[in-house]
Amino acid sequence: MNPLLASRLANIAPFHVMELAKKATELERQGRSIIHMGIGEPDFTAAQPVIDAATRAMADGKMQYTSATGIPALREAIAAHYQRVYGLNIAPSRIIVTAGASAALLLACAALVEKGAEVLMPDPSYPCNRHFVAAFEGHAKMIPSGPEHRFQLSDDMVREHWNASTRGVLLASPSNPTGTSIPHDELRRIVATVREKNGFTIVDEIYQGLTYDEEPFSALSLGEDVIVINSFSKYFNMTGWRLGWLVVPDAMVPAIEKLAQNLFICASSIAQHAGVACFTPEAIAIYEERKAEFKCRRDFIVPALRQLGFRVPVTPDGAFYVYADCSALSGDADQLTIDMLHDAGVVLVPGLDFGPYTARQYIRLSYATSMENLKEAVARLEKFFAARR
Repeated sequence: MNPLLASRLANIAPFHVMELAKKATELERQGRSIIHMGIGEPDFTAAQPVIDAATRAMADGKMQYTSATGIPALREAIAAHYQRVYGLNIAPSRIIVTAGASAALLLACAALVEKGAEVLMPDPSYPCNRHFVAAFEGHAKMIPSGPEHRFQLSDDMVREHWNASTRGVLLASPSNPTGTSIPHDELRRIVATVREKNGFTIVDEIYQGLTYDEEPFSALSLGEDVIVINSFSKYFNMTGWRLGWLVVPDAMVPAIEKLAQNLFICASSIAQHAGVACFTPEAIAIYEERKAEFKCRRDFIVPALRQLGFRVPVTPDGAFYVYADCSALSGDADQLTIDMLHDAGVVLVPGLDFGPYTARQYIRLSYATSMENLKEAVARLEKFFAARR
């Protein structure tokens, strides 16, 4: 007899990006050449100084549990990073090292989301964000956010949709799936409005290191009550290491520590010791070179998509995604991505995962792959669309 599953699972939708990736893998097993531009994972891996630090940590036996909040050396290195890059004086005691940004979001939602509470976020958004809210029996209120708002929430939207059940906002800047950031002044206004309503502001900044057109800023500059999520997966190219962090107000630290002790014990000790090396000048130089390469890829693929017939209404300023309107090419983004996979051997993903507002009209492309692959993908898609005319 199978166990009775919890009813909350009905609020967690399948992750279609992963389903499409499984289909692509099956085609590869059949001998097909597939270019993957679906999953948002850098093709770069951890920098050599980080690998060397992990090797030393294992050789030195640094493999025991750590404090639930993380090793002091890593928390101090992250704090120094905020000072060096953003000019912010963040106390290491406010930084909680986590098992990836996912764990950071889980801890933040566990601490802040009550049963029945509403959390505002834009549609489109990264799907897991709304599921973290649902996991604690809250409700993610998805607000349609089109290109005229850079696919982000505005202060006017927050004011319009805030009601008696609203507890806070969950934002991402730069965003997955759109690669767009919230302008600094707009984010300042949103934070002020949420503060006025005694709510919480969580800002996912895991792509903050990958901003290309403006000087980057952190939402932490807007006040100590802003909660920020970050990760070693994207800018630092450490996806499988499962390492991230959370910056919270001083008053929240004991609550987050208690939750972390019970839910995770600690992040990987080896990953933490390796993570300290991410902030060395040698490693930062490597990451900045890779960032420049991501920008080159963006500058190639955006005009190429427009030439193919996609509409890219907002040029992404960060991350490694393009959110492209395919309505001139197809009335069904989901079916189009399936056809592109089977007929052209190119993996892109439909807007279906990211919210209903843009589900049938938009596709997301990840340019976290080599320039060679991007050029080959464009050539294949040219042939694919020519055959459909």
